[in-house]
Amino acid sequence: MLKVLLTVVAVLAALVAALFIYASTKPDTLRFSRSTLIEAQPQKIYVLIEDFHRWTEWSPYEHRDPNMKRTFGGAEKGEGATYAWEGNSDIGSGRMEIIEATPPSHILIQLDFISPMEAHNVAEFTMEREGEATLVTWSMEGGASIFSKVAGLFIDMDKMVGSDFEAGLARLKAAAES
Repeated sequence: MLKVLLTVVAVLAALVAALFIYASTKPDTLRFSRSTLIEAQPQKIYVLIEDFHRWTEWSPYEHRDPNMKRTFGGAEKGEGATYAWEGNSDIGSGRMEIIEATPPSHILIQLDFISPMEAHNVAEFTMEREGEATLVTWSMEGGASIFSKVAGLFIDMDKMVGSDFEAGLARLKAAAES
């Protein structure tokens, strides 16, 4: 009986080791990106993104926890503006800071998640004119820890994050086109 148990434990340990070895071959960075065409001038869209106070109008994360605590700091908007949040297990906690702002076409945000899992990413919004409309792209890039690599073997992270970006872009479109 002990021999069978030791064999089972050894096989499970080998499988876990193989899983981690395979996961370690995955890329060291993650990048997610979605785009949409908005029937509005870039400046009208830009002002909704550069001001963290206005994110409640369109961000897909703002309404997941009605008791979420928000703290604004730094500049009122644009480069240097900061936004920290503390929420339930669905929203976690973290901090954002606009580190680069080029009106009306580009915003770069340092995005630091504290919980439920620590992560440091950069989010980017670009607005490019396309005739009378604007192509808006929301992307996020950051390092991939071994744990996120393992999770990525079982969870389609692009689909999970991408669906949030798609929802946010749809809300941004509605806000900018109204």
